[in-house]
Amino acid sequence: MTVKAMPPGGFAASAPVVIVGAGAAGFCAALSVREAGVDVLVLERDSLPRGSTALSAGLIPAAGTRFQKTLGFTDSPALFAADIQRKAHGDADAAIVKSVTRGAGPTIEWLADRYGFPFSVVHDFDYPGHSARRMHGLPTRSGVELIDRLRQAADEAEIPLVLNATVSALYAGPDCVIRGVEITRPDGTHDALACEALILACNGYGGAADLVAQHIPEMRGALYFGHPGNRGDAVSWGGALGAKLLHMSGYQGHGSVAHPHGVLITWAVIMEGGFQVNVKGARFSNESGGYSEQAAIVLAQPDGIAFDIFDERIAAIARQFADFRQAEACGAVIEASTVALLAKRLNLPLSALAQSFAEVEEANRGHKDDRFGRSFAGSSPLSPPFKAVKVTGALFHTQGGLAIDDETRVLSAQGGRLPNLFAAGGAAAGVSGALASGYLSGNGLLTATVLGRVAGNSAANFVTQSR
Repeated sequence: MTVKAMPPGGFAASAPVVIVGAGAAGFCAALSVREAGVDVLVLERDSLPRGSTALSAGLIPAAGTRFQKTLGFTDSPALFAADIQRKAHGDADAAIVKSVTRGAGPTIEWLADRYGFPFSVVHDFDYPGHSARRMHGLPTRSGVELIDRLRQAADEAEIPLVLNATVSALYAGPDCVIRGVEITRPDGTHDALACEALILACNGYGGAADLVAQHIPEMRGALYFGHPGNRGDAVSWGGALGAKLLHMSGYQGHGSVAHPHGVLITWAVIMEGGFQVNVKGARFSNESGGYSEQAAIVLAQPDGIAFDIFDERIAAIARQFADFRQAEACGAVIEASTVALLAKRLNLPLSALAQSFAEVEEANRGHKDDRFGRSFAGSSPLSPPFKAVKVTGALFHTQGGLAIDDETRVLSAQGGRLPNLFAAGGAAAGVSGALASGYLSGNGLLTATVLGRVAGNSAANFVTQSR
């Protein structure tokens, strides 16, 4: 039973605000609560905070920051919001979109100014769907660095973090007021912890095969590249409490995970003029649509395999990302001085691969329209030495979840809001709509960080006003 009545022996301890999950959303929420002068406790099932944040490139899109202005980039929250809605086919909640696009810039500068995060803008290539260069990242361009810096900030703020603490149930009465949580330890023992407000920051359901099969059938059996702890706890608890669920078929996929190495290959290798072929050496799509929707397209190819094809110029751009450097170190990136040698090393038909190279070059030079409708404007033709990576499609994280308002209050399926329950990050429905193609690069960390901060403010205000 995921939601229980009062614990038989009462609560062993209490905290005004309890946060489930120590990822980007959980830590941003915790910092926000602490800044409001309210005590907070963060619970994490793992022995080390990592989660989906650590598996990402750690990039947060934000519009109108001083980091953009320093580079001469013109951007605005309104333009950012239009990009999100265009990618989401107009399906994203307008109030949430407004909240995150207006809040992203201040959140980046909050982390930079108050906690010393050394952000910079990815300035040397464009992400699909974005009208401006607005991806902000840390020096390593790594989610591991982002989560480590967030934990350091929480430690310095003296925010208590309890590890190896799996929240196995919520305590709530018939009025749906959350009274506390049940914690299960690795040895099977249980503790009951009371709270006045609860923030769910425990991500989505990508690690729950049954929920994926139910809501995202095209990803059934696909490589799951997210955190295994994302088992849909928030969805389960919300369902038991009568919460509204939204966009459960939405997700972020990725069509470029090195196989069998399991290393993310940045989509910069495509957006800077690279392309994909299947095991027959033939192109099969407009690769520039977006890496999320490309996951299912790649999986639909023979053996669910494709090859990223690019060159040394593009590889030099990709090396700013720790994942790409790791891919090179483990031998996932193949190099060849000629197309013929590349075909041999990839075990692809030379005639088909050569034809793919030729059609891309014709489109790139403007001699012929691309048969898939892709524009290669602004990118240079590929030149030797050529590079390639064998890849597959993967499910990264789900975008559907608990419906929230712009204060991150969880909404009831019957209308109104649940009394003292808040959600952010993957636990809440995102701004990508109901389709994989609705995912705009960075939407995951955008909602995690910005709505995490909002959730912390909202929960702290709720506790303060309730006293």
